[in-house]
Amino acid sequence: MTLLWDDQTRLGELRVGRRTTVVAGLSGASILGLADRWPNFVERRRDLTTGVRSGEVTTNSAVLWSRAVEPSRMMARLYSGGLLRRTIRGRWADPRTDFTARMHLTGLAAGREFEAEVWFETPEGERSAPQFASFATAPIHGGAQTIVWSGDTNGQGWGIDRSRGGMTGYRAMLDLRPDLFIHVGDTIYADEPMESSKLLLENGSTWQNELTEEVMVVAETLDHFRGRHRYPLRDDNVREFYAAVPSAVQWDDHETCNNWWPGETIDDERYTERRADVLALRGRRAWQEYQPVPVERLVSADGDGFAPTRIYRTIPRGQHLDLFLLDMRSFRGSNPEADPRDARAPRGMLGSEQEDWLIASLRRSTATWKVISIDQPLSAPVRQLHDLDGIANGDHGRPMGREPEIGRILSAIKRYGVKNVVWITADVHYTAANHYSPERATFTDFDPFWEFISGPLHCSPFTARPDELDRTFGPLVHFTHGKDEPLPVKIAPRPDNQHIGQLAIAPSGELTVRLYDAVGTVLWQKTLEPDPAGQSATASRSSAE
Repeated sequence: MTLLWDDQTRLGELRVGRRTTVVAGLSGASILGLADRWPNFVERRRDLTTGVRSGEVTTNSAVLWSRAVEPSRMMARLYSGGLLRRTIRGRWADPRTDFTARMHLTGLAAGREFEAEVWFETPEGERSAPQFASFATAPIHGGAQTIVWSGDTNGQGWGIDRSRGGMTGYRAMLDLRPDLFIHVGDTIYADEPMESSKLLLENGSTWQNELTEEVMVVAETLDHFRGRHRYPLRDDNVREFYAAVPSAVQWDDHETCNNWWPGETIDDERYTERRADVLALRGRRAWQEYQPVPVERLVSADGDGFAPTRIYRTIPRGQHLDLFLLDMRSFRGSNPEADPRDARAPRGMLGSEQEDWLIASLRRSTATWKVISIDQPLSAPVRQLHDLDGIANGDHGRPMGREPEIGRILSAIKRYGVKNVVWITADVHYTAANHYSPERATFTDFDPFWEFISGPLHCSPFTARPDELDRTFGPLVHFTHGKDEPLPVKIAPRPDNQHIGQLAIAPSGELTVRLYDAVGTVLWQKTLEPDPAGQSATASRSSAE
């Protein structure tokens, strides 16, 4: 067993596409320079060990996130074009939020690159060593932009093995120079402890996990969940990626417990707290504390952590793109232990309020492309024994169980003439390109559309089984790549079995979709021409600074 240490930060420069230099850490020489610049600067061995992140970047706003090591105020300087644009005094970081803090920056200029210098300052005026993050606001008019997405981090007991380069999927994403990363869910695996020594690989070699106390047990307490979210931020690849690329993050089941639903009593002897709602409350709070989401107000320590807020949301990215991030965990019906045709089958994944919000938001959007990011695929039956966790039920007939909710959304998209809708997801630990059309479907009241799947980022790959897709909405598999054999063997993450999806939008509005492995190989790609009826001559949002 190797326990993590509080390693001293180092100076490193990283050039990322159009972006300016990102400083990953500090050396002894640079610390001397900071002491001259800031007389009250005090070197600390644990300064900002989780790094600095940006997130939720739109045409005119962004969120900065970091974590202090003691009660102190988050501070930042914002630069663009080589000039200091703002100095911001942020919120206090203290034990109520596990020392995490964020700044929600608004009124930013569209299509501009920014560098943020972030530090924490104590009441006595002592400052932590600054670290840097860079991001670019989305172009308000028809500019190019690229989005990458994936999901599933640190599952099946695979942690950080530095001898193998750490979590290299994040390095592969960094090499693609994206403008935004969507983590589609399973940002942690709170219910899957990591082994205290070594894991045996399929080729006979060993995997050496670095461990912390929190990742060695199932997460039950708030501190357990917080420790799970801290863990991936100890990886060099992860910290450098997040310093250079803003993220938009969703949650799924493993942020709490495998396949949980509201009201569930967990039948697992590892847990002393069996109420899924209680665990989800703690998991949601930790998730929001550790993600760069635009949350403003704390509530009591025994509440959900933040209010008012919701996890489903829209991220406007200019004339050509609106992102719709859904929440398929908080409002779903129970997972059935019965045939989906039975009256006890589940009723929906989104809930009526979120369903209505999505339809109304799609109708209002004037962006060329409307990309819906969902926690789980539309037609892959996600089932464990009699626990049907996914949307599809494998029946192939008319929509039943959770499927009518999706059917209503697809019908509304057609009825209201919403064009250029694309769905992306992860969850199933393989990558795929699926096209849906009513001519192949049992349910026919919808326009053809694409669904793209990509993952995992740092988990065991799973076997893709195109023959098992539910045919209710008429999917046709154009491409799939996953584990070769269907045997239930936990294969270690390797660059050739991890997956990343990319959406590249041209100034003209063309959308090129690429599916990568973590080696950086393009496994499949297709360019989609937008329907002119879905394009707007003007941007859907405005911004100024």
